[in-house]
This record gives sequence, structure tokens and C-alpha cells, in this order.
Amino acid sequence: EARLTCPLLSVTLLVSFGSSMLYGYNLAVVNSPAAVRDGGGTPTPHIKAFYNATWSQRYGHGLPPGPLTLLYSLTVSIFALGGLVGSLHGTLGRSGLLVLLAGGLMAFSRQLEAPEMVIIGRAITGLHSGICLSVVPLYLGEIAPKNLRGFLGLLPSIFICLGVFCAQVLGLPELLGQDRYWPLFLAVVSIPASLQLLLLHCFPESPRFLLIERNDICGATEALHRFLGTSDVQEVLEEMKEEQRSLSSVQTVSVWQLLRDRSVRWQTLSVAVVNVGMQLSGIDAIWFYTNTIFKNAGLPESQIPYTTVGTGAIEVVAGLIGPSLSWLCFAPNHPYLFCTGVPPPRVPPQTALPWTRYVAVACVVGIIAGFCMGPAGVPFLMTAELFTQSHRSAAYVLGGSLNWLCNFTVGFVFPFLQMSTGAFSYLVFCGVCLLVALYVYLIVPETKNKTFMEISRVFAARQPLAPLWDDTATTRGRL
Repeated sequence: EARLTCPLLSVTLLVSFGSSMLYGYNLAVVNSPAAVRDGGGTPTPHIKAFYNATWSQRYGHGLPPGPLTLLYSLTVSIFALGGLVGSLHGTLGRSGLLVLLAGGLMAFSRQLEAPEMVIIGRAITGLHSGICLSVVPLYLGEIAPKNLRGFLGLLPSIFICLGVFCAQVLGLPELLGQDRYWPLFLAVVSIPASLQLLLLHCFPESPRFLLIERNDICGATEALHRFLGTSDVQEVLEEMKEEQRSLSSVQTVSVWQLLRDRSVRWQTLSVAVVNVGMQLSGIDAIWFYTNTIFKNAGLPESQIPYTTVGTGAIEVVAGLIGPSLSWLCFAPNHPYLFCTGVPPPRVPPQTALPWTRYVAVACVVGIIAGFCMGPAGVPFLMTAELFTQSHRSAAYVLGGSLNWLCNFTVGFVFPFLQMSTGAFSYLVFCGVCLLVALYVYLIVPETKNKTFMEISRVFAARQPLAPLWDDTATTRGRL
């Protein structure tokens, strides 16, 4: 079995630090625990207060609560619309320039009294994250040996947790959580992106990409020597050549062709279900609106910033445990890991018992820990494993598009869902998690220590998906 080499670990840490960590940071950065108070003494997030003050200066009156909430929800959720566009096209190296542009826009938005710059900056950071969430798992899945693919593929999920934690720590009132510092708080993303821009060119392209797509045997061999730390790479080259031969008469497919290809229907459906299920698990609602959730649970305002940081620390620990479990015990898409992402229902804030507010906090911690130990990085890794080279890019576009559409839906709709359903808002997410866990248990096979071709043969041996719409008892019984 291949060992973990310094170049392999270094490039994994670099792309995770400059890409995945920024995704986590941008999820939580709009949820700064510190708040200013409006004229009525009600705590208001800094960005909301900035929007209201700017609107008042321009038009002579402030925004009503409904439109102000709508504008703030747009700021939160437009990150996902940018991610949707980014998932369709882009390259990892150049995408760092987008973050520098976004950081500049958000840093000077207050001086220029332009809320539009915050919204545009959020959209651009989403564009960068959309590119990274598609390219990074694809790159790591192709450079990692099969015995390390699960471990390295889940490392980006740890950095997503670290990004969320960094945003929560920097958002403390003692640091950048003060009203005068929030533009700088949003612009911090420029630092990791700059480091990645400087260092990423030091590492080679994916050996699999070089051999199969460019037919560059020398380049692929050199890249394998560097990543694997050994001169004996013939077995790995032969495995890639076998995949190249199997694809010699097959062109790279588009998303539409992928959806029409009956030979990969099970893989396509699995990627769609897992990506949608991850985003509709409720984790994005927590990352976007932790402060609001704790406030509605009745937690004292002075305790909210530090409680939020505590949940972030637990998230990092859970993120560290998750890859260890998947490496030592399970395949990265094991159904039991998906079951850990099922969220418990929220405790009603209206109850008079003071201890129930801490039960609500425990429920939030349970959701976060379960998600990080379970499905956090699985959809991105699983997409690389379930498809061969000809279908892989289209599968990432499909999975990424569904991922970001659901992310946008949750970010935009959750505040209104919470206002209308109150304590029962998480029951919707709970039902989605149970259905996805059931699907994974019944359909998705074990992938640990299997090559891409072996995984494809497992799916090829399954009954074609077309009979799913037949009225046979056998089909119904299987599903």
C-alpha cells in the first residue's frame, strides 16, 4: 500500500487551507455574534444596521423589518448563487484572484457607503467557493492512492470546520466583532487566498489528468514519483492506462449526456441524493443563523458569542474524528456516517423552564458534531469515486449545482420558515436526513480500497434504473 508522503500531504493542506477553509469562513462570517442596538434597544447584526443607516441617509427613512430581513437574507444567500455559477466552470489557481477582488470590495464598502459592494463581494466569494468545492475534491481524488483516498478526501472538511471556527473566534466583541471592524472581518478571506496563489504553482497537475486527458506519460510519471515518493509507479500507471483504454472510444460527456446515460443512472441518482441531502440537513441554517437560533432559544445575549465559539470548537474536534473513523473503520460513504447527521428537534423557546435553553444548545451541538463526523465531506469525495474520467467533470457540475441551489434555498428561506413554524422548523430537515440515510444504506456500495474501474463494475452489475418506474413488486420491495 502507498504511504502518505510529504508532497501529497502538503498539497492537500495547501488547497484545503486556501479553498475549503474559505468556504467555511464565508458560511459563518455573516453571523457575527456581536451586535449593535437600534433605537428600540433591539440587538441588530452589524450588516443589517449598516444597510438600515445607509438606506436612511439615501431616502430619509429606514427600512421596515420585513424588507430589511429580505435584504439581509439576500446577502447571506447570494453566496450560494455565486457558488452555483462557480461550480459550472473555473480553475483553482486563478480563482484566488476573485477572493482578492471580493475582499477589496467588502473592505471599502463602509467608507463608500455602498451596501451593494457587500452583496457583490459575497457573490464573488461564492463564485470562488463554487469553483473550489468542485475542483479540490476532483484533484485530491485523482492524486491520492486508493488506500488514502478517503482520508485525504475528507481533510478539506476539517478545514471547512476550521474556517467556521475562525469566523466565530474573530467575530468575538474583543476582536473583529465590533461595529467598526466588520468590513475588515469580511475581508480577512484575502489572506489564505494570497498564500495559495503564491504556493500552488510549486505542485504538479493530477497524474490521472495528465495521462488520460493530455496523454502525457512522462508528466504523469514524474507527478506520480513526486506524490508517491517512490520510483516504482508502474502498477499505478497500468491502472490509469486501463481506464484510458476503456475510455478511448468515449468522449467526455456533458451534464445533459450524463443525465441521459442509462449506464450511470445509479451513480447519477446517488450523487444527486447525497448532495441535496447534505444541504437540506439543516447545517447551513445553523452556520448562517447561529446567533438567531440561540437568541430564539432564550440564551442570554451576553453568553451567545462564547457559546457560538464553543460550538465551533466542538465542530473542529468532530471534524478531526470523522476522517479518522472513515480511514480506520468505514468507507467514506458508509451509511452509518450519514445517519449521524440527523438533527434533533429544536426546543421551543417559549417554555418557562430555564434549563431547556441549554437543551437547545446541546441539540445544535449534536447536529454540528454529527454532521462533521458524518456527511460533511462525503458528497465531494463520493462523486470522484463513483465515476470514471469521462463522466467525472459532468458529475461534479451536477452535484455542485444541486448543492448550491439547496444552499441558497436554505439561506434565503430559513428566516421566514423560522418565523412561521418556530420550534418545529428543524423537523423538515430531520425527515430529509432520515430519507437520505435510508437511500445510502440500500443503494450506495462499499468503495474503500477499490479502484475507479472496480466501483464502476459494481454499479454496472446492478439492475438498470429504468425499472424504477415499473409496477413490479420486486422493484417496490427493493426500494
